[in-house]
Amino acid sequence: MTRDITGFSNPLVKATRALRDKKSRRANGLFLAEGLRILTEARDAGTLPRAIWYNGADSPHPLTLEIAREVEATGGNVLTTSSEILAKLSGKDNPQAVLGVYAERWTDLAEIDRTTAPLWIVVQALRDPGNLGTILRIGDAVGAGGLILIDDCTDPFSVEAVRASMGALFTQVIAQARWGEFIAWLRAGPGQLIGTCLNTALDYQEPRYAAPAFLLIGNEAQGLPAAYESECDLRVKMPMMGRADSLNAAVACGVMAYELLNQRRKSTTLC
Repeated sequence: MTRDITGFSNPLVKATRALRDKKSRRANGLFLAEGLRILTEARDAGTLPRAIWYNGADSPHPLTLEIAREVEATGGNVLTTSSEILAKLSGKDNPQAVLGVYAERWTDLAEIDRTTAPLWIVVQALRDPGNLGTILRIGDAVGAGGLILIDDCTDPFSVEAVRASMGALFTQVIAQARWGEFIAWLRAGPGQLIGTCLNTALDYQEPRYAAPAFLLIGNEAQGLPAAYESECDLRVKMPMMGRADSLNAAVACGVMAYELLNQRRKSTTLC
């Protein structure tokens, strides 16, 4: 159903705006995604929003109208409004021209089929939503199966994380677990746990990594707890040639993920 929303006090405006808050997202199982590129990436990955908002005063992009027709055909809400209300919904002075409301995409750890991908990314107590969104994007780029959040991580469905993922959130399985639960699940099947840390002499390019590989990235400030490091099958580090002693968590993830990808590519070429 298509509706034109003109009032800031409209209940739909209030309910959608509330999804910027984690408590409301969890209570409703919904989150916001902004921008035509992200909505298009989601549609191409097979996911449509429950509701789509766009500026009815402008000439909408043909892709916006295409997605809106698909949303309406599946029983979702198509909501036209003003740029001022879009700014209220997004919290930005210059909002994107289109915004979608989606169902959160959690997968239970027990439902993951680890054999469907050679690489899975695991992050522990990650705090920065930009890092988390970037890691989702890295996972998509290297063909990872998904992202497993360990302990208390930042919310992958926050507006900031969704924006940083650039739509990759819709291509990756996302699960969450406490450390003990994850280790029990991991050891019940095949999988090599690879930790990135400073407490090792093993260069990240030395080992031959086995699939499925589980790449473990620690907290931005503290790294991995010692007990978690000890559970890893391999502990590796990247050489630091300057004064810095470590890389940003998302950058380290990218370097490691592409090392694993390149090893698979070389192995395929040799075969």
